[in-house]
Amino acid sequence: MNIIVTGSAGFIGSSLVDKLLLQGHFVLGIDNFDTYYDRTTKEKNISGHIKNPNYKFLEADLLNPEKIKPHLKKDFQIIIHLAAKAGVRPSLENPALYQRVNVEGTQNVINLAAEFNIKKIIFAGSSSVYGINPNLPWKESDINLMPISPYASSKIAAEWIGKTLCNMSDFDFISLRFFTVFGPRQRPDLAINSFFRKISAGEPITVFGDGSTIRDYTYIDDIVDGIIGVIVNYNQKGYNVFNFGSNHPIKLLDMIKAVEETVGIKAKINYTTMQKGDAPKTFSDSSKAREAFGFQPKISFKEGIKRYYDWLK
Repeated sequence: MNIIVTGSAGFIGSSLVDKLLLQGHFVLGIDNFDTYYDRTTKEKNISGHIKNPNYKFLEADLLNPEKIKPHLKKDFQIIIHLAAKAGVRPSLENPALYQRVNVEGTQNVINLAAEFNIKKIIFAGSSSVYGINPNLPWKESDINLMPISPYASSKIAAEWIGKTLCNMSDFDFISLRFFTVFGPRQRPDLAINSFFRKISAGEPITVFGDGSTIRDYTYIDDIVDGIIGVIVNYNQKGYNVFNFGSNHPIKLLDMIKAVEETVGIKAKINYTTMQKGDAPKTFSDSSKAREAFGFQPKISFKEGIKRYYDWLK
């Protein structure tokens, strides 16, 4: 199968490409090396792909689709659209940029799919769209979305663009709402990465709030296997949305305790007020994805933390 992966040099994108190439697919990876974090990290992510004859990398921005078009002459069957302007907190400072990259960028992906007759788009949604919805665990059928950041609203808008596409034509648009993905190659700004590095170095960590917030952490291998499951086992037409979470939320203080136990060092903690845009709880009901194409997280949080630390060392 010939597959396009946007955001292919990022955490989830590069991990997915590993698996796709292993399975013998041809992959066109597209990434603009967004400056949200260091370019060299992303270059390292794709270093193992470059020499593979089934891989082609294109450095390009989705806001400039004309640069991408000459590379789409191959008969592609799927676009896996993972590229996005990431980060809930930074979106509060520059909401217009997040709307442009995440919404206009998705519209450009859809336009490219239409022009080159690529009928299936798998989209990286986000658990942030649920916001402060108190109806836990969150289900896709709950339309009472309560976003509290421009990042979250941009993800909702992108989903609706996909839904509009499906209402107007015979395209398939599947949004996968990821819940706090962690593991090797994790973004450096995310809490698990930051806490491991600082605790290991004897530096203090900052906790926003009293540590009682909970997150549904999902290991990267389970996310990748879930995306593969959509490609292989899901044939329903049109628009759909699926949660990708572990279904076992972890309290922040318990996460810190797991990091302490893994590195063998007690954390120095500075407490401060909660930050705007951060949801106090995330909790996925992923039963819909399990029933549709067999999504079943296998890596426990404790095992995932151990694997991540082994990689980090």
